[in-house]
Amino acid sequence: MKIYDFFSDPGHGWMKVKRVELIDLGIEKEITGYSYQRGEFVYLEEDRDASTFIEALEKKTGIKFETDKHLREHTADRTSKIRNYPSYKY
Repeated sequence: MKIYDFFSDPGHGWMKVKRVELIDLGIEKEITGYSYQRGEFVYLEEDRDASTFIEALEKKTGIKFETDKHLREHTADRTSKIRNYPSYKY
């Protein structure tokens, strides 16, 4: 299983995934507008959408997603620029 980037600011966090991964897992319509998009990437909000992705990924691969192994964390002490990206739309 690959390593995913996780970005957070003082108020929230987002997991960066390729849009094609959502399509491959068949969950592209389940992602909410609380996530953001930019180019080929979707920044899944941490509360619901990232969990939806992780559950689908585990189901497909049979591998348990482990935060310490599969996430590379990036923490900012100010508002993230991700908040300025367009909201996710399928």
